[in-house]
Amino acid sequence: MFHDLRRFAADDRAIEGLPIRLVIALVVGVATMSVMLNMLSGVSGLAVSELDVRPSPDVIEPGEQELALTVVDDDGDGVEGATVIVRSGSADLDGVVTAKSNADGRATVTVDADTRANQATGTLEIAVKPPSGSQFVDRRANTEILVVEG
Repeated sequence: MFHDLRRFAADDRAIEGLPIRLVIALVVGVATMSVMLNMLSGVSGLAVSELDVRPSPDVIEPGEQELALTVVDDDGDGVEGATVIVRSGSADLDGVVTAKSNADGRATVTVDADTRANQATGTLEIAVKPPSGSQFVDRRANTEILVVEG
């Protein structure tokens, strides 16, 4: 028995492979636990659709302009009841302009944008608040409206 113990102590292969095996087991265990927790929180948490806004036009000149904003889901279908928010980016806009999308996903807003001092261009940012109780989210940045002095 003492002879087997010395032979085991002299074998470096088992000792070298042990740390990497522990790391792999830990990573697999954490990933499995994450999947299980997502399943426990319900399927509805996994079935969300990202909203996007398609402005028309997406390039405007300073001054009062009417914009048509279409709120669409991942499939490109219009989303009714979303609140569209237009606010200053690198261009100036007095306050914040909001509108609700109709059955086709379209919302119309009137903005009075201007470029900032010593700048020929600027942007207006668009955000979307999904309809309440829906499975929509707005996590990614939306298209910005470019304001260019003519």
